[in-house]
Amino acid sequence: MSEPRPPADQVIATVRVALVCVVAVLQFGLGLRNLLRHDYHPRFLAVGAFVALACVTAATAAWVLRRRPPPEPVVAAGTAIVLAASVAATTATPAADQFGPADWAFGLIGWHLLLLLLDRAPVLFAALGVHFAVTVGHFLADGVPDRVELGTAGTVVIGTTAVQLAAAVISHLLSRRSREAMALAAERDRLATRVLSAEQWERGQRTAFAGHLGATLSLLADLADGLLDPRKPDTRRFAALAATQLRRLFAENDDVPDPLVHELTACADVAERRGVDVSLAVSGTAVDVPDHIRRDLTGPVAAALATAGTRARVSVLRTDTEVRVAVVSDAGAHATPANSPEVNVESGTYGQYTRMEARWRRQS
Repeated sequence: MSEPRPPADQVIATVRVALVCVVAVLQFGLGLRNLLRHDYHPRFLAVGAFVALACVTAATAAWVLRRRPPPEPVVAAGTAIVLAASVAATTATPAADQFGPADWAFGLIGWHLLLLLLDRAPVLFAALGVHFAVTVGHFLADGVPDRVELGTAGTVVIGTTAVQLAAAVISHLLSRRSREAMALAAERDRLATRVLSAEQWERGQRTAFAGHLGATLSLLADLADGLLDPRKPDTRRFAALAATQLRRLFAENDDVPDPLVHELTACADVAERRGVDVSLAVSGTAVDVPDHIRRDLTGPVAAALATAGTRARVSVLRTDTEVRVAVVSDAGAHATPANSPEVNVESGTYGQYTRMEARWRRQS
C-alpha cells in the first residue's frame, strides 16, 4: 500500500491535472485548426511537431490523471521532445506569420513545459528561455521589424509569458502554503500530545503519591495511637519499606540520564542509612524504560532492601531485548515478589539469603 502524499504534493498534482486539460484544449481546439488553415514550409515539420506534442501530452497524462508525478526519464525525454518541436514548428512557420494565428506552437510549447517541469522551477525557466530565444531569433532573422510588428510580437510574448509564469508562481505559492500549514498542524499535534502526556504523568504521580502517602500516614497514625510497637521487627520492616518506596518515588521525578539506576540508588541509600551494606553492579547501556515498568522493576528491590538485615547486592543487566534487575539479600523469608502483567518476577530463598529477579522484555 502506497503512503499518503503530503498536501504540498497534492497541490502540484491537482494543478497538473488542470494543465493537462488546458494543453489538450489549446492543442486540439485551437492549434489543430490553425495548423490546417495556414501554410508552412516545409509542412511536414509543423505536422511532426504537432504529433510530437500530442504524444508528450498523452504520455504525461498517463501519470498526471492518476495524480502521480511523471518519472524522471519521462520528464527528461518529454522536455527534449517539446524543445525539438519548438525548433521544428518555429522553423516551418514563415517569419512574417510569427506571433500571429499561424504560430500555433508559441504559446502551446510553454504550457507543455509548464506541465512537465511544474515542480522544477529552475529547469522550467531555462527551458522557457530556450524556447523564447528560438522563436525571437527566427523572428528577427527575417530582417528588422517595424514598430507595428514589434508591438504585436511584444504583446504576444509578454501576455503569454505573464500567464504561464503566473500559473507557475501561484502553484508554488499554494504548495509552500500547504507545506507550512502541514508543519504547523504537525507542531500543534506534537504540543497537544506533550500536554496530554504531561497531564497523564501528573495524574499517575498524584495517584502514586496518594497511595504511598496513604500507607505512610496510616503507619504514622498507628504508631501515634500505640497500635504498633516500633520495637517489633515487623513494624520496623513496614516503616523501612514505606521509606524506601517514598524515596524511590521522589527519585522518579529527577531529570537524570539513567532513571532506572538513579531510582535503585535511592532505594540503596535508604537501606545504607539503616546500616545495610549495599553494592550495586550495572551492566549494559541505559535504555528507555517507561515509568510504570521502572516501578515494577524496582518494587522487588525496594522490598528486599527494606527487609535486609546486614547486606544486599543489587545487579542490573540491560541488553537489546530485555532488562533484568536482581537483588540478593539476607532478608530471609520476609521479602515477597511483586506481581505485574509486564514484568516477570522470580524469587527464591536459600537459607538466610533471598534472591529476587525482575525481568522485562523490550518490544521491538
